[in-house]
Amino acid sequence: MDHYASRLEEDHAGIQNPVTQTGELHRKEKIAYGAGDIGYNFLFDLGQIYLLKFYTDTLGLPASIAGMVFLVTKIWDAFSDFTIGTIVDHRKKIGPKGKFRPFILYTAVPLALMTITNFLSPDFSLNGKVIWAFATYMAFGTIYSISSIPYGSMAPAMTKNPNERAELSAFRQAGANLGLLITTVGFMPVVLLFDNPKIGYPAAAAIFATAGILLQIYSYKHIKERHVELEPKKTSHTIKDSYKALVKNGPLFIVSLVNLFTISAYNVKLAVQVYYCQYVLHNVTIVSYMGFFSMGCAFFGIALAPFVQRKIGKKYTYMFGCAIWAVADLLALFFAHNAVLFIVFACLAFFGNAFVNSLNWALISDCVEYGEWKTGKRTEGIVYSFFTFFRKLSQAVAGFIPGFVLSISGYVPNAVQSASAIFGIKALMFIYPAALSILTIVVFGFFYRLTEKKYKEIVAEMNSR
Repeated sequence: MDHYASRLEEDHAGIQNPVTQTGELHRKEKIAYGAGDIGYNFLFDLGQIYLLKFYTDTLGLPASIAGMVFLVTKIWDAFSDFTIGTIVDHRKKIGPKGKFRPFILYTAVPLALMTITNFLSPDFSLNGKVIWAFATYMAFGTIYSISSIPYGSMAPAMTKNPNERAELSAFRQAGANLGLLITTVGFMPVVLLFDNPKIGYPAAAAIFATAGILLQIYSYKHIKERHVELEPKKTSHTIKDSYKALVKNGPLFIVSLVNLFTISAYNVKLAVQVYYCQYVLHNVTIVSYMGFFSMGCAFFGIALAPFVQRKIGKKYTYMFGCAIWAVADLLALFFAHNAVLFIVFACLAFFGNAFVNSLNWALISDCVEYGEWKTGKRTEGIVYSFFTFFRKLSQAVAGFIPGFVLSISGYVPNAVQSASAIFGIKALMFIYPAALSILTIVVFGFFYRLTEKKYKEIVAEMNSR
């Protein structure tokens, strides 16, 4: 810890009693942290769930081009994450608002405005619409990186208690799932209130964007940075050193790799479920019912995850969730021929996925400590941005693959689909995520070595230095 000085700073926006006598975070702060992810998901999930369909069916882009928009912009976002993470880690002047929190405050309104802009349908030529789609979604992704990277990097600065971090991760995932639930259930009904989808989409986006702003500001006001690591003015720790430190962080590479699998599978399901309900089950409103029940099961999984994790550890809880997810999707492939069975298997899949997603942020916090133990350099922003780099790559894949598969399978917007197009939709909905869930079990089971026992040894050694 020679290169750093620990800083514990109170600020006027913080809560009055930040921790209990036992060092645990107050429930109010955990709720506020989770509320931030509700706000972020009000904005982010609109793009992940509905933007591909908006591009193909309302803006009028060919499916292959719409998929390419996601591929290119998400790769751009991945590199943006790295840049923002580097800037956050190497900030020299940190005021009373903290190291991470100001980014949440100052980006809230621009991020909301770009969310609405993504769903506008200008009367351009096809080339003009393509340029418009690339430019607006790329701008959204850049602002989202500036806001979300500091937010996600903050958990290690809030507490060093591993159980508290696991709970923070669960609250954050609960917030993410609640945001997903509300957008899944509420967005399309608002769009359908309008006869013209070119009006309905931006109107619905405006409602969710406004709510997103309010939740982000609430989160900003009620969370506290307690363990901020400041670099001294004179230090040999350079940006290049920070990137070199990543090479020695093996657990980070494994967690990032399996997230490339799971987040890709998850986002493909989100993007394709609208197509499945409209063209296979012939009722697009089923998306809302499915979202309500499946997210309810996901909340049950999130609530159960900390207890399972204490019994069998993070690693095996993660693999257990993937196994449930894979079984659910394989059963749905063969038996989800009506709305009831589709919803039942979706509930089981989202229940399994909840174990995976609720542990991601806790695993990354552990990787921050591992990297500091291994190299002597604490780089929350770069570690987190490396992790999100892989998540953005997975989102790029998840945006491109549906567009590509729909294109080659013969998908025609707003028409009766051919047998090949129906199979393409089913393959995207069930086969793709099941296969990647199984691959995650194999990779994580064989290569992830940062167990609870090892983590305790690392923390004890760092405390003794």
